Amino acid sequence: MDEKEVREMEVKKEQPVEEKHDEEIVPVEPSPEERIKALEEELQETKDKYIRLYAEFDNYRKRVQKDREELLKYGTEPLIMELLTIVDTLEMALSHAKEESNVDSLIKGVELTLKEFHKVLKKYGVEEIEALGKPFNPEIHHAMSQVVRSDVEDKTVVEEYRKGYKLNDKVIRPSLVAVSRRSEEGSVEEDRDVGGPEENNKEKKEEN
Repeated sequence: MDEKEVREMEVKKEQPVEEKHDEEIVPVEPSPEERIKALEEELQETKDKYIRLYAEFDNYRKRVQKDREELLKYGTEPLIMELLTIVDTLEMALSHAKEESNVDSLIKGVELTLKEFHKVLKKYGVEEIEALGKPFNPEIHHAMSQVVRSDVEDKTVVEEYRKGYKLNDKVIRPSLVAVSRRSEEGSVEEDRDVGGPEENNKEKKEEN
């Protein structure tokens, strides 16, 4: 037997082994029962995740609700603490005034307290509305009366009965003022221009 024949025999012997090897790597399809079991496990895992997420969300909702209640209940505490300081100053001023029977001392104490009070208001976004000497603006001023004046422009605020205030640019109380006019005569339209937001809205409703 020559060398060539020996090689051919070796090749023939190896071929079945290769075929057998190929058969071993063919993947086996899972049975229906195994598929159902895998799907059930996946479903259970999804349910567990949902339950955990729902519990976390519910806890978060409760915390937010509690924080909101705390804010509504104690949110004004910083402002109250500063107002209490002003109350203390007023009480001290009254006490000293009674002991000394000195009106000047009482006046100085009240002025100092008022100054501190305005500082607190400014800190919390409250500011006075400028009125005296300014052109009448129905958005921020409420006219209580008209005064004949020839030394100022028509519809100028010449007197302030009560100060107005804004809170962060929002008018929370308009200024109560007296407004100038050139003469005793005035048209109906001119009278309607003088007023405030509440007065003008009331007149419009009556017209309708």
